[in-house]
Amino acid sequence: MEPALSSTPGSETATSVTVRYWASARAAAGLDAEDVEVPGPVSLAALVATLVERHPESRLETVLGVCSVLVGDRPAGSGDRAEVWVAPGDHVEFLPPFAGG
Repeated sequence: MEPALSSTPGSETATSVTVRYWASARAAAGLDAEDVEVPGPVSLAALVATLVERHPESRLETVLGVCSVLVGDRPAGSGDRAEVWVAPGDHVEFLPPFAGG
């Protein structure tokens, strides 16, 4: 697992990424959305590690592992999350698989 994000408190370059959770991801996180401070562009894998750390003793890691992800309006795809970059100001949405058609 990639290390979680670290940012320097009060850093002038640190801004946030808005994370939105849908369906079972929302249930696992216990909230609809949250802002995460980032020191600059970060990998999706590092962002996920930070989210998991923020929600200990939840099913969030398992749920996020099967989610489709949008970074802004771009699908992140099914490749290596360490190679997907999230920039400050981006919105990241976690969409669990839905039943039905």
